[in-house]
Amino acid sequence: MSKIDHSLFSADAHALEHNFGQCPQCNKPLEIKHSKSGPFIGCSGYPQCEFSKPLHDNQTALLKTLEGVQCPECSSDLAIKKGRFGMFIGCTHFPSCHYISAIKQKEDTQVACPKCEKGQLTARTNKYGKQFFACNHYPQ
Repeated sequence: MSKIDHSLFSADAHALEHNFGQCPQCNKPLEIKHSKSGPFIGCSGYPQCEFSKPLHDNQTALLKTLEGVQCPECSSDLAIKKGRFGMFIGCTHFPSCHYISAIKQKEDTQVACPKCEKGQLTARTNKYGKQFFACNHYPQ
C-alpha cells in the first residue's frame, strides 16, 4: 500500500481554474500565461486576440493627506502615497494633476571625506537598495 492518498489529487478540472473574467475584446475566458518576464493574464484565444494585462495591478495607496500643504501645480492638498517603488508625496487630484515629489532624507554624517578632505560623507542608496556612504562633492 502506498503512503500517498491519490484521492486527494483527483480534483475536478474546474476546481483548479481561476475565473479571471472574460476578455473585453473577444469575450473568451482570460487565463494565466507565462513569459520570460513573468506571469500575466491573457486571452485564451491568443493568436486571434492579443489582449493581456498584468497579474498584479501596481496601484498606489493613499496613506495620509497632508493638511495645509498645497500642490504647486493645482493648489489642492498633497498626500503621502505608497507605490511600487516605495513612498512618495503626490497630489490628491492624481488623474488631472501629475505632481509627485520624493521623500528625501539626506543625512550628513559630519565626517570629512578621507579623499578630498573638503566634502562630507552622505548616506546614499544604490540601485539595489543597499545603503552606502559617499562624498557630497562627488564627482569632483
